[in-house]
Amino acid sequence: MRKGHRPSSAAPGRPRIWGKHPVLAALANPNRDVRRVWGTQEALAGLDIDKSIPITFAQGPDLGRLVPSDAPHQGLVIEVEPLPDIWLGDLLELGQDNERPLVMLDQVTDPHNVGAIMRSALAFGALGIITQDRHSPPESGALARSASGALEVLPWIRVVNLARALDEIGEAGYWRIGLTGDAPRTLDEALGTAKLTLVMGSEGEGMRVNTQAHCDTLARLPISDAVESLNVSNATAIALYAASTRKLG
Repeated sequence: MRKGHRPSSAAPGRPRIWGKHPVLAALANPNRDVRRVWGTQEALAGLDIDKSIPITFAQGPDLGRLVPSDAPHQGLVIEVEPLPDIWLGDLLELGQDNERPLVMLDQVTDPHNVGAIMRSALAFGALGIITQDRHSPPESGALARSASGALEVLPWIRVVNLARALDEIGEAGYWRIGLTGDAPRTLDEALGTAKLTLVMGSEGEGMRVNTQAHCDTLARLPISDAVESLNVSNATAIALYAASTRKLG
């Protein structure tokens, strides 16, 4: 039997992805199984699409009926299989010989926030993101749109239990920092020099007590008293920037 924290099962059903950038990224991803393509003649012109994939030419209003209301499809919609599950242990192996950080999301449920976090994680060289299966969004067009292609490139690990996953991450040599507004130390004071896992709490309730208990330390962003808190995607981007600019020597 394989060792380590197993991935959770993908949500049932086939997601639909829309918009030029997310669709092109999915078509270019060798790990993505694209089942069907719809598009306007203009949007499909010049695209190199595998001949085995059914293509349907459609007008803009017809495409609008395939996606949520007012979704900016830009003339392209595809139906895909969910991406293959990834083992946390495999991701940790990829991080053995580098200092790329991990991002863990504790019950962040808004697909727009998760997509934006993926985009920032890819921009700042993160190794991957980790979510819990029951309290995070599945793959969707809204998430893919917010991720702007990062969904197809950045490893996304879904686990059953975040606490057990944090234990496995700690055993792999990562310094686990939980971001919470009432922490006594700022993130800059808590960073250290070890490989990092940044743990972010949910949009409303923040990080759960049990998740905090499995972090090595808690830290806060030094924001002004004029603002109660930051959106979780903005806070993650700032934390990733701080991690990428810290001095390791």
